[in-house]
Amino acid sequence: MHELSITESILGIVLNHAAGARVTDVHLVIGELSAYVDDSIQLFWDELSRGTVAESATLHFKREPGTLFCLDCQKPFSVRQQDFLCPLCGSAHAMPHGGRECYVESIEVSTPE
Repeated sequence: MHELSITESILGIVLNHAAGARVTDVHLVIGELSAYVDDSIQLFWDELSRGTVAESATLHFKREPGTLFCLDCQKPFSVRQQDFLCPLCGSAHAMPHGGRECYVESIEVSTPE
């Protein structure tokens, strides 16, 4: 249930930057290695944003691919489905490199006419 705390943080960021304007869309970037589940974030968003200027805002999820960094040949590589072996040297000595991010890329607000 770590999506609850991240969704609370996302909502706080959105409300802070909206400065009271009605929020219509929130664009999120979430890495494949972050373990955050889009549906869970959406569920918590719907509950937490109720009664705020972000209520009914549409969440847009952009997934960043997971990458690893080979500790032997010092090169980054994409995470593959079957294994985590470096495609350049075959080493299994790797650490997460990319795809762990989770951030608000942008928000869209409507302005009163």
